[in-house]
Amino acid sequence: MFRTALRNVLAHKARLLMTVLAVMLGVAFVSGTLVFTETFSNALQSSSEKGYAGIDVAVQPHVEDRDKSKPGEAPLLTQRLLDKAAKVPGAASATGSVDGHAYLAGKDGELVGQGFSRAGSNYFPGKDGKDARYPLTSGRAPQRAGEIAVDTKTAERAGFKVGDTVRMSVRGPVLNQKITGVFTTDKGQVTAGGTLTLFDTATAQKLFTKPGRFNQIDVKAAPGTSQDKLKAEVDKILPRDAEATTGKKLADDEAEMIAQGMDGVKTGLLVFAGIALFVGVFIIANTFTMLVAQRTKELALLRAVGASRRQVTRSVLVEAFVVGAVAAVAGLLAGIGIGAGMKALMPGDTMPDGPLVIPPSAIVSSLAVGILVTMLAAWLPGRRAARIPPVAAMNSVHAVATTKSLVVRNTIGALLTAAGAAVSVTAGDEAGLGVGAGLLLIGVFVLTPLLSRPLIAAAGPVLRRFGMPGKLAGQNAVRNPRRTAATAAALMIGLTLITGLTVIGGSVQKAVDKMAADSLKADYVVVMANMNDLSPDIARKLATAPGVTAVSALRESPARIDGDHEYLTGVDAASIGKLTHVDFTSGSYAALSQRQRVIVDDSTAKNHHWKADSSFEVTYEDGKKGRLTVGGIFKGNDMLKGIMVDHRTLNPHMPDLVDRQVLVKTDKGASAPAKKSLRKALGDNPAIKVQDKDDISREIAQMINMMLNILYGLLAMAVIVAVLGVVNTLAMSVFERQQEIGMLRAIGLDRGGIKRMVRLESLVISLFGGVLGIVLGVFFGWAAGEQIGTKLATYELTLPWGRMGVFLLLAALVGVLAALWPARRAARLNMLSAIKAD
Repeated sequence: MFRTALRNVLAHKARLLMTVLAVMLGVAFVSGTLVFTETFSNALQSSSEKGYAGIDVAVQPHVEDRDKSKPGEAPLLTQRLLDKAAKVPGAASATGSVDGHAYLAGKDGELVGQGFSRAGSNYFPGKDGKDARYPLTSGRAPQRAGEIAVDTKTAERAGFKVGDTVRMSVRGPVLNQKITGVFTTDKGQVTAGGTLTLFDTATAQKLFTKPGRFNQIDVKAAPGTSQDKLKAEVDKILPRDAEATTGKKLADDEAEMIAQGMDGVKTGLLVFAGIALFVGVFIIANTFTMLVAQRTKELALLRAVGASRRQVTRSVLVEAFVVGAVAAVAGLLAGIGIGAGMKALMPGDTMPDGPLVIPPSAIVSSLAVGILVTMLAAWLPGRRAARIPPVAAMNSVHAVATTKSLVVRNTIGALLTAAGAAVSVTAGDEAGLGVGAGLLLIGVFVLTPLLSRPLIAAAGPVLRRFGMPGKLAGQNAVRNPRRTAATAAALMIGLTLITGLTVIGGSVQKAVDKMAADSLKADYVVVMANMNDLSPDIARKLATAPGVTAVSALRESPARIDGDHEYLTGVDAASIGKLTHVDFTSGSYAALSQRQRVIVDDSTAKNHHWKADSSFEVTYEDGKKGRLTVGGIFKGNDMLKGIMVDHRTLNPHMPDLVDRQVLVKTDKGASAPAKKSLRKALGDNPAIKVQDKDDISREIAQMINMMLNILYGLLAMAVIVAVLGVVNTLAMSVFERQQEIGMLRAIGLDRGGIKRMVRLESLVISLFGGVLGIVLGVFFGWAAGEQIGTKLATYELTLPWGRMGVFLLLAALVGVLAALWPARRAARLNMLSAIKAD
């Protein structure tokens, strides 16, 4: 039986090619994901280890043991603590680090660097006048205000050199700085495409912390002193609001954090690989069903000469094992290539240098997945073939679906569909919705043979316009409804996910636009790039700009209320009502003009059981206590919510006055000249964004479209596998109908008519799957929207008719392309040989 199985594999090489390709693509996705994520993770961890190589013990502010009366961040480290750390037994030196965000403008006026990693720090020279963390490759270290050093990668990207004067920003105001040096660094943010700008320590403290204060103190061990021993000595001098950690633990913690971050990426990519493999199951099951059907008499003869049912099933499984093993090995090799390609295609310097890593999990997973998926998909056809009596098989009275089996199938499908729809509608979270979606997809797949007849019959009038080829195509499409169902289901799954994501993305975009239109009266929102803090100078400059009629900075300060951590949002009481709009259930913006009075959103008021004129105790960021009174309650949204308080009440309790954003209204509304005037007032600062409502909408739309395009690209694998399924089904169908096609040719249907018949059959099957996918996608988009609507009040279902039309056209294109080879093969059949085929 083993030799028989191998012979059958070799005898049907062309027929099994599509199955091998389908499994190979899914396996390649799995192995490519594992190779890429492991390579990326390994490179980041190696870079991280290099960054911590010069740190034996790090002293940091200790959040857990800070003074509980102060809800703000832990106090910064002092110069006195730095001096004491440098003198502990076993310490060779101690370095004080000052860190923050710094934005460099290139020669083109645009920001240099990628992502959120545009950092600033201090150059801390040791006794030899050098900072071992940042070896200089040219020039000298910054020594006074107005001087900076930049990393080599930033210098290369922007074309900077020693002696250049560059424009930069920290919290808003434009600074003109002279580059005095270029240095190298292994810090991850730089190797991942960011920038690092160094200042002298005094300037860095003025910009990022306070004079004499540090974010971290790095202690270097003397020769012969271990990290643990040095940590024990450092612990003795630490105040309760600081903690010491060994460099090894810091590196291990960051490595674990990197691994956890990559686990999320890996899981997301493997989900799409699983979808591709799931779609491939339909192709494999179809292929083996048809191969077994073609060899029914052969299997019957084997049964007649003594082969048992188990041996017949086993021969089919051996066949599947060989096919799966070949596909798995090919998929593993392709996946290694994909992983290497993804590494090479990473934009800019977003990925640190490192070798390609092929983890054992990629090899084991590829082989296991490829072989198991193929054997599971082939098990049912093999079992079904083994149960056919030899006499019935030889007389070709097998494989006819009984009425009972169809009734059972349709009943199960209806129950699963109803259960899936009910769970999707009533689900209270994403997990419940996922379960409902899975049940509904399976239920619709089980019902697809039943659905195929009326839906394909509905296309009858259109098909009849193509004459006899069209009529035959319609009949062929429903001749074997189970096969049609399995073929259409593969495409249905891909389009269901694509349509559902598109519906959700478009609806969220519409909701955000409506929220901005309803909530903002301001013409412009001014924010720092990457949403970092703004200096209060920005609001002051905007207030004096020509044409500006109202300005309010929004600043946040942590506080403790009723034992809970909350944020107080500081606003300008005199102008906030001109810049925003909310619906008040009680009170008004006027309450903010009175000291110690606040307005709160309805959700916060409900959580604290507050009503109008309720008063409560608050512990401010600086640790001082006070009492505030609720002067108004409004309906909150994602743009405006929380506890609003006037600047006069909040500012005295903020150790560091910074703004989150600034709202601006002008006398002539939003216009290109007004925006240009505001940007000019801010010194044409590239680190600051001046956005009107359209800009905000476009930015969100770009983010949504970028996410959708990534998801479309990942789901494209499933669609490609579905295309292979259509090709495979049509090729097998053509083989089975050789006699019929020969007879059609003999009675006058030309080759063009044969091609047209096969193409129309493919088109009908693809459109059937496309229609089901789009309908299910809209349903899932609506069901997910019901959950989103509980968190996003302006959310309402928006159907992207244009994109859904494109999806339907793509389904039609799939049908046309998939039919090219089978149609050509059918038309080239020799009619006499076909008529005599058995």
